[in-house]
Amino acid sequence: MDVLNALALITNFVLVPAIAYGAQLSLGALGVTLIFGILRFANFSHGEMMSWGAMSTILATWWMQAQGIGIAPFPTALLALPIGIASTILMALAANRFVFRFYHRQHSNPIVFAIVSVGVMFVLAGLIRIIIGPDDQTFTDGARFIFTAGDFRQVTGLREGIALKQTQVLTVVVAVAVMAALFWFLQKTRAGKAMRAYSDDEDLALLSGVDPDRVVMIAWIITATLAAIAGTLYGLDKTYKPFIFLQILLPIFAATILGGIGQPVGAILGGFVVAFSEVMVTYAFKKFLGYLGPEDWAPEGLVQLLSTEYKFAVSFIILVAVLLIRPTGIIRGKVI
Repeated sequence: MDVLNALALITNFVLVPAIAYGAQLSLGALGVTLIFGILRFANFSHGEMMSWGAMSTILATWWMQAQGIGIAPFPTALLALPIGIASTILMALAANRFVFRFYHRQHSNPIVFAIVSVGVMFVLAGLIRIIIGPDDQTFTDGARFIFTAGDFRQVTGLREGIALKQTQVLTVVVAVAVMAALFWFLQKTRAGKAMRAYSDDEDLALLSGVDPDRVVMIAWIITATLAAIAGTLYGLDKTYKPFIFLQILLPIFAATILGGIGQPVGAILGGFVVAFSEVMVTYAFKKFLGYLGPEDWAPEGLVQLLSTEYKFAVSFIILVAVLLIRPTGIIRGKVI
């Protein structure tokens, strides 16, 4: 029975949150790796693109809630998400048209591109804070839990319960559907094959008749869509605060580089590795080990490697380790 309690405890506080968080990081990392594969630069504005998408979805959600529009028991944000996606696509295309396209046509150094993306990041961050403010924003409605820890304990008779939030299930379901659609697009459609060809060998793709402007436009549209979905899912599952998306950029880049930059499958794999690493390193295992040890035995300390305030340090350690040991990532990508 104690083993089952230990399994329930670790499932509730590690496995379920890490899976949901990993899905969010994977969506973010896919956007970063897609832009790197096409335009060959690290897009530091991606975190603010996620924030922009979430902000647009929140504003549309508030309007729908005020009008009495909803899809209970599901969150109204699902109805508002297409508006957030459209807004993010328009923003990304505008940034490409008025900023990035100039440097792309000049064949600028990737470092120049990265510095320009930092400028775009600060502009977007300022606009977001002007529009919605710097504070936490609440936009969740509908049912909060599919089942609570109390329900689980009542059914199983265990001392430990497992709570499953609706947002966690929605995050995983939506992420899987989006990833499947993206891979189908890249593998089966003519535009997707053109993007892959352009990423593998730009000069050969141009000689084959691939339109570079169209490829870049499609890449930004897909990236903006991924950013809006990832930002909204993160806000629904945790909280929306504009500053948090600047912080989440570190684990997203760590996931991208760990998986193999420019490799979509690697981005997904890296997202889950980073998520599980962050959650497990910052979890206090005292109670878990207490169930597995002799009766009335427990370690003196919390058995926590890092406090939750330092969870992003895990991403930094992973990032540095990968760059030093295997800069091409788990799935061999571009060397940076």
